[in-house]
Amino acid sequence: MTCEEVLKAVFPLLEGPDLASCMEVCKQWKDIAQDDYFWKCICAKRWPSICKRPNPPTITYYKLYQTFYKRQHCRTLLPPRLSFDDLEFFIDIWAENKLIFSEVVPGPVLETGIKVPPPGICDMLRIHLEGPEYKMTLPLEPRFTVPLSQTVSVSVLVGRKDSNKVACIINKSLFDYIDRTAYRAMAFDYLDFSPLYPFISGFRAWISLLFMEDGNEGVIDVFGIEMDFCDAANSKDEVLWLLDMLDWK
Repeated sequence: MTCEEVLKAVFPLLEGPDLASCMEVCKQWKDIAQDDYFWKCICAKRWPSICKRPNPPTITYYKLYQTFYKRQHCRTLLPPRLSFDDLEFFIDIWAENKLIFSEVVPGPVLETGIKVPPPGICDMLRIHLEGPEYKMTLPLEPRFTVPLSQTVSVSVLVGRKDSNKVACIINKSLFDYIDRTAYRAMAFDYLDFSPLYPFISGFRAWISLLFMEDGNEGVIDVFGIEMDFCDAANSKDEVLWLLDMLDWK
């Protein structure tokens, strides 16, 4: 078999990203890989019904694949209209009916977070805090302790300095999940979005108490608070866009 015959036998077996990579090898490979038959084979694997049409699409199968395959990948976001300098967070925590933490936290403080984890925390929590994933954390000074037997709840509001409006992130949710391997007590609530975005729902805001053992059995020593929106936002810009879409009052 000639080189061209070998390529024509192999190319229909490849997935789209691999065939696209083959087009970068040399001019001969590119000319062969552009044959729309190969891309029809790939489209038939991903969207079999479109290849059953009596008339082919108005664009080539190669263009069809390019158009819809790209939609599975993250697009570059426009710069957010908000910044952490515009925001302040109102965090209140109760143990039973007693208020144990109440602070107005400037956005830049939450953005800067815990740079150096305190000594004595577990390895898994240290790895989490030092990892590359985007996170918003607040070091607590002074710390507070909580008996595990008590019901602990949290509310978080966020305010905009540019418009003096406020939105709710978490409304009196319970820390009803305690991860004893990562030393985090977690609570969540579903975000309320502006009526301008009627089809967006089901995204959760998570808040965690970061703790270590107090030395007394059944008591945790809370040294930090972490907040994230991992259902929908995993970068600074994504978080700011998500906050911008909240139902501001």
